[in-house]
Amino acid sequence: MKTARILIGVMRLPFVILAPACALVGLGTAYWTTGSVNWLYFVLAAVGGVSAHVCVNVFNEYLDFRNGLDARTQRTPFSGGSGTLQSNPELAPAALGIALAAMAVTGAVGLFFTRVQGWGIVPLGLLGLLLLYGYTAWLVYHPLLCLLAPGLGFGPLMVMGVHFALTGQYSWTAAVASLVPFFLVNNLLLLNQFPDVDADRSVGRRHFPILIGRKRSALIYVVFLAGAYVAIALGAVLHILPPFSLLALLTIFLSGSVAASVRRNAENIPALVPALGKNVLISLATPALFALGSFIR
Repeated sequence: MKTARILIGVMRLPFVILAPACALVGLGTAYWTTGSVNWLYFVLAAVGGVSAHVCVNVFNEYLDFRNGLDARTQRTPFSGGSGTLQSNPELAPAALGIALAAMAVTGAVGLFFTRVQGWGIVPLGLLGLLLLYGYTAWLVYHPLLCLLAPGLGFGPLMVMGVHFALTGQYSWTAAVASLVPFFLVNNLLLLNQFPDVDADRSVGRRHFPILIGRKRSALIYVVFLAGAYVAIALGAVLHILPPFSLLALLTIFLSGSVAASVRRNAENIPALVPALGKNVLISLATPALFALGSFIR
């Protein structure tokens, strides 16, 4: 039981709720465009999304343990990894096994939907599988790819993947809706890099807080935050998105204070920590409200 509890730590399960929150956006677009959904298919698609998130989390824990980053990180409740393998190094092979098993589950879900809905989902699936391992192994050493890969995975790949799994086709509604988690999840990882600048630099990572500094990276955060809300508003005004998806704009009241805190405290990590927590809430509540609005007719 103790070993199982420790291995659950490397999965970072409290954060895995992000995957179903983003999958709900694809559910919402599928329902709004077709008027019905296969709930069993949605559950299966959500399982694929959760297993993908577990996979990338565990690969991140494993690879950061192997390169020594875990031992140098200034850990916060929202960044810096769990520290599980640093305290239990003998479990590293088991952690690698969990990552590979989770990747296999994600692949199996993708194969199922390839069979029932067609080959159109394959490009998304292959790119998604590449991101699961490639994010920590390669992409964190390339600033622009490191910035955009998280949002690509939880935005276009997950939202459009779920939409295709439920409808057998792609749509502009799903494409525009996917921009919401695209911008928000990019911001989630960007802001979580602020406390890790010195540790990440020591192992050769290159992301924007290292490349241009925290203060300038805070401007990227504000632009991306605005991008999520602009996508919702324009999509609804142009009748691409459901009209009641505007419910997702309710989080803008929280976002304003978070954006101000990020700009003000970019170099003051202890003062920034509350904004990290509120940023997580924004990243979860905005997609959930969008999905809720998609079911209102």
